Amino acid sequence: MMSGMASLYTQQSKNVFRTWTMMGVFLILVIGVGWLAAQYYGDSTLLYVAVGFSLFANVGAYWFSDKVAIASVGAKPADENQYKELHRIVENLAITAGLPKPRVYIIEDPAPNAFATGRDAKHAVIAVTTGLLGMMDRSELEGVLAHELSHVGNRDILVMTVAVVLVGFISVLANMFLHIGHWGGRDRDSKGNAFIAIAAIMAMILAPIAAQLIQLAISRKREFLADASGALLTRYPDGLASALTKIGAYAAPMQRASTTTAHLFISNPFGAHPAGQYLANLFSTHPPLSARIEALQGMNV
Repeated sequence: MMSGMASLYTQQSKNVFRTWTMMGVFLILVIGVGWLAAQYYGDSTLLYVAVGFSLFANVGAYWFSDKVAIASVGAKPADENQYKELHRIVENLAITAGLPKPRVYIIEDPAPNAFATGRDAKHAVIAVTTGLLGMMDRSELEGVLAHELSHVGNRDILVMTVAVVLVGFISVLANMFLHIGHWGGRDRDSKGNAFIAIAAIMAMILAPIAAQLIQLAISRKREFLADASGALLTRYPDGLASALTKIGAYAAPMQRASTTTAHLFISNPFGAHPAGQYLANLFSTHPPLSARIEALQGMNV
């Protein structure tokens, strides 16, 4: 058992390190695009604008991410009398994990899914669909809720919120820099630096694509991490594996699926991709469910 626990802790440590490393890459992208744009247009203020606006955007994401996520999916507070069992399971798991009980929300949707959001453990939210509640037995529901609580305990809900903001920001920033040649900066042709010009244009075009790919990679890492942490919390990985199997069998998308919040859910809210679609899996915010189920089934806790 100790070796199984050690392997879980090792997996958590590696994935947390990789996640924060990727976040560092995001910041480098912001600074890099801003610097190249400043060189290209001969205006150093563009770099300060890029860095300053990114910090402002992150502060906004920190304070309002949970409210935005809840509103975007139409989630409502779960009545404690109507959903006694749900509240009881969340409370018991939170006590076991040493976390404050998060607020619990319900999403009226037949698709089985769930997500966690919030800036920290004290302001965390867990939302589940009515479809999930109707489809799962107790051990499966515990597995899903433990997975979501692990997102809270692993402190990656804020990381992913910031990542989403940076992806959108880099896209807007790059598009803005591509259209500000008329702002009155220094004559680009007079610089005689073709390399800087080419590098700047390429960075502005490719940065949003690179940012999106990094976001997807972070999302995938965090799902494996939450699966591992959830299995450690319940001591029963088969419960979550069984839940993911049922979720994967439901191919229809959620009624209010959105690219803005897709990464937050335990499974892709746009529905399952047919096996073998390489590009669909490559650009999905989630790793294939089959890979996650296989990893859970191979765990020894």
